[in-house]
Amino acid sequence: MTRRLLRVLPAVLLLGGAFLLGRFLILSPGHREALVDGPVTGIVWQVDDATAKPEGEWQRLGADHLLIQWILVDDIGFARGTGGKAPTQMPDWRRIAREPWARHVTLGLAGDFDEKKARENVLQLAKTSAAIAGRKPPIEIEGYYFPVEVDPTWKKAAEVMPKALALLPRPLWISVYDNSDMGGAALADWLSTWLPADVGVFFQDGAGVTARSPQTARDYADALAASLGKDRLRIITEAFRPLPNGGFRPATAEELMPQITLMQGYDLYLFDGPHYLDDTLVDALVKRIDERD
Repeated sequence: MTRRLLRVLPAVLLLGGAFLLGRFLILSPGHREALVDGPVTGIVWQVDDATAKPEGEWQRLGADHLLIQWILVDDIGFARGTGGKAPTQMPDWRRIAREPWARHVTLGLAGDFDEKKARENVLQLAKTSAAIAGRKPPIEIEGYYFPVEVDPTWKKAAEVMPKALALLPRPLWISVYDNSDMGGAALADWLSTWLPADVGVFFQDGAGVTARSPQTARDYADALAASLGKDRLRIITEAFRPLPNGGFRPATAEELMPQITLMQGYDLYLFDGPHYLDDTLVDALVKRIDERD
């Protein structure tokens, strides 16, 4: 009896181990494979103390790209050796590197929460960005992002941005928006006068701040793609809405779906995952996407 038990026991342990491993691989929320061919390319992560431990199931929407807005902001370094101040909690970069929604990472460099201040100090931020680009967190990087946002009302952009961008590593991206409603063709013409040909654009759709409708945002995207080339254009879909007394709330699935649907065909990034896209909203979006398809 004992000898028979000893012969059977290894097989039982092997099957049990396989079962537990299978359950871990299938059910562990941070490590599920991104098997969904969904409409979303990636998510944006605007790093701050509140979201230093990002958790979400954004891969269920198709996301396997991550844009990290910055690694250093207001002298707070979210990777070791990047800032004078330490955050309240350091991101678990090794865990993030294993997430299915972070298979392709674009790393934001040095920025400032205050846009006016960032623009006034753009050359210094570029120099700081160049210095910290080699001190990246333990995660594989496919490109870089310079987190000083531009729009046509910034009159000095055409003068100072080429100088700033020349200091930075490639592949390189910036973000662009338009609060002046000049139209996609005019925005593309303005960018063509100063944007280096080897720098890509994340275009902010403006629907989250009610600057334009999803259809108008699509028109902007088409005009920008015709000018820049589609490979130099990615779309930031704003997954938030303004609150009456200031601040923002997450968009509802009903509000967000037209933005997602009308931008099909472009690389679509949701802004931003950790702040506005919890699992309940992901569930609602997945349901609507399934119904649409």
